[in-house]
Amino acid sequence: MLTILDKYILKRYLVTFAVMILLFIPIGIMAHLAEQIGKMQANEAPLDEIIIYFGNFTIYIGSLLFPIFLFLSIIFFTSKLAGNTEIVAILSSGVSYSRFLRPYIIGASIIAVIMFIMGMFVVPSASKGFNEFKYKYLKKGKQDRVTNNIFTQLNKSDFIYVSSFDPARQIGYNFTFERFDEENQLEFKISAANIRWMEKDSLYRLTTYKKRKLLKDTAIVETKRRLDTLFTFQIGDLTPVSYVAETKDIFELNKFIEDQRAKGASNINAYVLVKYKRWALPITAFILTIIAVAVSSVKRRGGMGVNLAFGIIVAFVFVFFDKVFGTLAEQSGFSPLLAVLLPNILFGILAIVLLQKAKR
Repeated sequence: MLTILDKYILKRYLVTFAVMILLFIPIGIMAHLAEQIGKMQANEAPLDEIIIYFGNFTIYIGSLLFPIFLFLSIIFFTSKLAGNTEIVAILSSGVSYSRFLRPYIIGASIIAVIMFIMGMFVVPSASKGFNEFKYKYLKKGKQDRVTNNIFTQLNKSDFIYVSSFDPARQIGYNFTFERFDEENQLEFKISAANIRWMEKDSLYRLTTYKKRKLLKDTAIVETKRRLDTLFTFQIGDLTPVSYVAETKDIFELNKFIEDQRAKGASNINAYVLVKYKRWALPITAFILTIIAVAVSSVKRRGGMGVNLAFGIIVAFVFVFFDKVFGTLAEQSGFSPLLAVLLPNILFGILAIVLLQKAKR
């Protein structure tokens, strides 16, 4: 059952966190609008799409900055408690430091649940709208995916290749489809000058079609100027957008990773990294909460300013480690699981050290 002390600290915890978000998110929106308004006007972005974009921007950026907002808000209000000697009074009354920490852990649990639900189900939808608008109006003409020399394994027996892909027109050039039997022998090979997805008819159109089928020592060749046909793959399978993992909820992401792994995708680590980061986010909330309390619960000469300065440094160091290990996982053979765990382990150790120091 929550005591008066628990309710007092928990209320300050949640209110300060909410105020921090409500204060800085509008500032971020205005700064982003001032920076991008010229591109929006030049590319004639509709007003309704701009409004939706900034709604998605709020959720997307807010989710990225959740840990930092959490960290700084705890330092802010706990430093005020320490500055007013409220923490000294609480501990002098016989309350242990561990008991004093209890409402903070409750608050971190509430925030962690919110972060978990948003990261798994809400943020992916916002990320999709945010990125689609960005590449449509703000980065018009820039590629949001690999479009040259695309090789994809659809399953154990089917392979496709295109020399280049135009996502706007949904057309691939120098298309090849190969199927192998259980003994890894080529059954047939289809080639075409290009493959185009005909959305109206829900089929593929092959130009300068050629099929070479092998029957023992005989090759049967079929050619046509144009052929409309069906394939089991989706046109988007040729080259997913770079941010595709961010746009899927946890169930869709698990299925997507499974499919990409079966296809032998070379950038599978980037997708797995997104998945692990979502699971690790609630853990980060607890670690940063403990560090923030340990740092700001002691009254210092210089007051809140010193604590906030330290908090900002710690927050940026955490982000730095997170980005470094994330880049290693995406661009090398470094384990995505380790890339997510190492920053939390390092800062978890820091949290324990600072907590023990604060108790003394």
